[in-house]
Amino acid sequence: MALFERDRLPSRSALSRFLAALTEVPVEALRTLFLEDLESRPLTHDKQTGSLLDRAGNAWVVFDVDGTREAARQRALPQTEALPPAFRRLDEVCAPGYTGRKRGQVVRTRTVVSQAHSYQWLGTFGNRGNGRYREELRQGLAAIARYLTASQLPQAHALLRLDGQYGTRAVLSDLAGFAFVTRGKDYTVLDHPLVQARLHLPPDQFQQRPESQIVRSLYDCPEVPVGSESVLCRVVVAAHPEGRKKSPVGVTRAGVVYELFFSNLPQQAFTASDVVELYLHRGAFEPTLSDEDAEQDPDRWCSHSAWGQECWQVIAQWVWNLRLELGHRLEPTPIRTIAFAPALSSQSDPAATRPASSPPAAGYGPPTSATSWKTGRFTGADFPLQPDGTLRCPAGQSLLVQERRPEADGSLRVVYAASIRHCCSCPLREQCQWEGHATAKPRQVSVLLHPLQVGPAPLRLRAIGAAENTGEPASSSCDTNASR
Repeated sequence: MALFERDRLPSRSALSRFLAALTEVPVEALRTLFLEDLESRPLTHDKQTGSLLDRAGNAWVVFDVDGTREAARQRALPQTEALPPAFRRLDEVCAPGYTGRKRGQVVRTRTVVSQAHSYQWLGTFGNRGNGRYREELRQGLAAIARYLTASQLPQAHALLRLDGQYGTRAVLSDLAGFAFVTRGKDYTVLDHPLVQARLHLPPDQFQQRPESQIVRSLYDCPEVPVGSESVLCRVVVAAHPEGRKKSPVGVTRAGVVYELFFSNLPQQAFTASDVVELYLHRGAFEPTLSDEDAEQDPDRWCSHSAWGQECWQVIAQWVWNLRLELGHRLEPTPIRTIAFAPALSSQSDPAATRPASSPPAAGYGPPTSATSWKTGRFTGADFPLQPDGTLRCPAGQSLLVQERRPEADGSLRVVYAASIRHCCSCPLREQCQWEGHATAKPRQVSVLLHPLQVGPAPLRLRAIGAAENTGEPASSSCDTNASR
């Protein structure tokens, strides 16, 4: 009403003509005012933002970045030589694209950014069809950086939870300077030698959701080069047996479903299970989108102009943030801490608190081998681990796994052995075996998997207006982002 300098709402036709006349310049100016208002009006009087406390005691501010789309159904139009060319009013706003479960011929996609602890919106960026997700992501990152600067928070402790569409090698380079976790889509990473070698070793952890009977085996692969640009990324591979129905996510190979999770979170603060749970907890973001749809319906068609529709969606998010602020003024709610994941058991006596066949609570570190045990002889480092799970000796022969033996300190010793037929005729036998040609046994090499040193503190989520602390790990019934 202030735009029209009147005390009554304008008519629908007047509002429609106003939205249709908008261009990029005034809408971008409105977006800037929206961010300035968000920065100048904190949700609580003491400017609390919430945080996620990792196992090392570091605080992270979590932001959710997701794409949502609205489909439009269009009637079939007759096309004859006597009729003029067909004209669709939504041609400027929509385009053919992926519609998912929503029936429609054309769609409009927008990327939304939310502060996960306060449920405040930081921005919406829409485009025709499937959208320009990389361009929209860069705009969202700029909004997050501006929010962090206004809140005097370091960018190094901002954690982005991204939708699976961003789990490609091209997008990871755009996230420089931000910590992130996302579901991977580039399944060629599974064929990388580092990943293949790790998959042939015992899993780091097992993970199961409360609402699912699927038990995932987790393999943590740090510093794996992803894509043609070789972006170093922490890859967590979750594997489980194939079920009766085809899995909606992941890739199936030889009866095993593999899911990928990309992150750059430090292993000392987040275990492999923490990374997977943190991503799957994105399901808590879905109720926010659902509430927004039910209360404001920002995706309804308000204009046949692209910038008019964008203006409406920015205003809808602005109103949402104002309603949150008014609610906290009427009933102030302090930051509440929720146990997201329990504390880990002590690393000093893992063998006494868990079965010998189970992995340690924090998983394993990188595999190591013994140092030189005799001057001038081959050490364990001279027997590199191969993608097929074997070791290759300096003579080019393979060593196979013979034994997996738990040690008293919680380490796992994997013993590899060569074939005596290969060792007897090997010209490098004098450099390889203890007694040289007099040795009657094949060469054996031990690979040690030491428990990963991770902070023992529980993972805690500090949110504004969150549920009471029940002492149980936080979880969500939404395993996948199926409807958005």
